[in-house]
Amino acid sequence: MKANTITSCYIGPQISPEQFIAEHFFLYLAKGTLQGYDGHKNYTLKSGEYCVVRKNHLARYNKQREDDQFEKIIVIFDEAFLKDFRAKHRISDTRSKSAAAFIKLNRDELIPNFVRSLAPYYNGAGKIDETFSQVKREELLLILLKINPELTGVLFDFGSPQKLNLEEFMNRNYKFNVSLERFAYLTGRSLTVFKKDFEKIFHETPSRWLVQKRLQEAYFQIEKKGKKPSDIYLDLGFEDLSHFSFAFKKQFGVAPSKI
Repeated sequence: MKANTITSCYIGPQISPEQFIAEHFFLYLAKGTLQGYDGHKNYTLKSGEYCVVRKNHLARYNKQREDDQFEKIIVIFDEAFLKDFRAKHRISDTRSKSAAAFIKLNRDELIPNFVRSLAPYYNGAGKIDETFSQVKREELLLILLKINPELTGVLFDFGSPQKLNLEEFMNRNYKFNVSLERFAYLTGRSLTVFKKDFEKIFHETPSRWLVQKRLQEAYFQIEKKGKKPSDIYLDLGFEDLSHFSFAFKKQFGVAPSKI
């Protein structure tokens, strides 16, 4: 493999690159280090380690290369696949009480053996023929449930998020760059009810509050922690540095680089 490459093997439907996790997926890190954050805690995944990332959660992850390479295998367990699997294997509905987005799994030689078994089936573009994709996904899920039975309560919970404490949720998750529709859904509300409840609690519109909250945190990190604007704007939910700098100067009357 050439240096400076980032390779991925995806099995299953495409997943969105946004910070809202719409479908469960299994992640195996073959090379490199991955730092994850879900609003509750930070996680670290190193070469040879693996986890399940849960749907209906917010998550952000940063990649660190190893010998200029970063290799991962992602297997998506979408709801349609899981419902077919549940019917075939007669699995009862259940719900997990865990709030974590990243679930580290028990180590077992069956997992690396499964990963090695994929090599003959995918091409250089990281695609596996649909003929084998479903079979390999089912094989992996059988392995995961055998060595981590508690995943039943995670993967086969098809309910929508329940109504949450809005103030607590937003103060913990304001840094995630997702739409108001996503925030509303994750707090168990329609968008209309979310906006109404939000203004009752914060006495501000969600959009304006999010910008102000992120900028206040930015000011703190630059002034008190010596962070550079270029190092923090993405982690605070801004899409580009110029937009962050413009909003910061408008809010505080000075460019972030001058603090």
